[in-house]
Amino acid sequence: MATILVNHLSFSYPTEDGKKPLTLVDLSANFPSGDFSLLTGPSGSGKSTLMKIISGLYPKFGGIVTAGEVRLNDTKIQDIPERDRGQLVAMMFQNPNQQFAMDTVERELIFALENQCVPPAEMMARVDRALEYVEISQLRHRQLNSLSGGEKQKVALAVIIAMQADTILLDEPFASVDPVARQLLLSKLSRLQREEHKTILISDHDLEDYDQYIDHLFVLNRTGDSLVLLDQEAANQKMASFNRQDTSKQHLNLPLATDQSTIQGNQLSLTAGTSTLLKQPDISFFKHYITLLTGANGTGKSTLLMAIAKLHQYDGSLLLQQKEIAKIRNKQLFSQVALVFQDADQQFLNVTVAEELALSLKNSQAQNYFKDRLADFLKQLHLDQLQDHVVYTLSGGQKKKLQILEMLMMATPVLLFDEPFTGLDFNSLQTIMAIMKQVAHDCHQTMIIVSHQLFGLDALIDYHVTLENKQLQYVEGLA
Repeated sequence: MATILVNHLSFSYPTEDGKKPLTLVDLSANFPSGDFSLLTGPSGSGKSTLMKIISGLYPKFGGIVTAGEVRLNDTKIQDIPERDRGQLVAMMFQNPNQQFAMDTVERELIFALENQCVPPAEMMARVDRALEYVEISQLRHRQLNSLSGGEKQKVALAVIIAMQADTILLDEPFASVDPVARQLLLSKLSRLQREEHKTILISDHDLEDYDQYIDHLFVLNRTGDSLVLLDQEAANQKMASFNRQDTSKQHLNLPLATDQSTIQGNQLSLTAGTSTLLKQPDISFFKHYITLLTGANGTGKSTLLMAIAKLHQYDGSLLLQQKEIAKIRNKQLFSQVALVFQDADQQFLNVTVAEELALSLKNSQAQNYFKDRLADFLKQLHLDQLQDHVVYTLSGGQKKKLQILEMLMMATPVLLFDEPFTGLDFNSLQTIMAIMKQVAHDCHQTMIIVSHQLFGLDALIDYHVTLENKQLQYVEGLA
């Protein structure tokens, strides 16, 4: 077991012009040994930065500590040899793609254990246990790049469990998992803490489901200069506001016979490897409407979006404005359809925020509209002061806001969103949804949104389609 002590810590990401703005300012906290602690705060407050400092990744791989220190069991984290540190602390990133190094699930787990110099005789037993513990044994031989976002997060958690570190750090570990998997994984982590006396620290903006598991709730403010441990009453009040909504009572209309189809599938079939994900006699998505697409992890939601964007092969017929997507020339299709990737880093093409925005504006189909409104949108999203920042130094939530904004700026008639709300705090979520709805209306866009985040979506969407048992179906509620 390990006690984490943060002592008057200040941290900076130097900018290209030599400035050293502080991301974290004079923070102090004690995360007790053997306890389950939750760290929350707004998008961009520095939660991920603090986690990476505690793990020993920073400042070695980014930024500088300008004051203070982090200690693990009374030893400065930088003074612990890397091999020993791996036995003491392990971290799961917000974006699991950033820590995968191998091609298959099994090889990824083995690679992590080889780096820890685990004896070969012990290695496979650890792999077996970790996969079974997270209930993903069926993914053992799958290619990592074929997995859904939620499946990747489960694999990353299995790697952490296989490493058997005393302290487990998890950065937004449930951002892409469905609600059932979220509750399952939380219960598994709680069991690790209770039965194996692990010290667990999770960073999350979404406090849903944590109330029955955590011992401590820490809150980091937006400016990164206040880290507060809430007392039990204050913690209970804060978490109560995140209680799961009964979305089944939120009514949505079914499409009307008069709605105009913009995307239509007939005898549509989608596969991934040897698995059939979708066998659909017919389905339509309707022009100028916003449609939510939901389903469990790994059911094929992202694959369907990729097929519409001509990034995944399909069988049967899939039409865009009555033209077969597979036969539309790429240049023509990409002027009609754009896909907002689940991983924001894969969308960025330039170095700074300003350069990203300039590229989107240059290629926009609604240049005048966005020239008039861009400054206001940036201010609403708290991105206006970040334009000289390198995009890869932004927080996960800031990246998502930038990614969504720059793809909205393209103003394509059809815009597909794959888990656009991961890493966003409640206020950011409300703001980005309002901007999406405004732009969709003003620019006459059709949107399809894949999301496990359902809170508040009734104010954004028009229709809801579920993907279950390889079938798509319109439903009248959000459940």
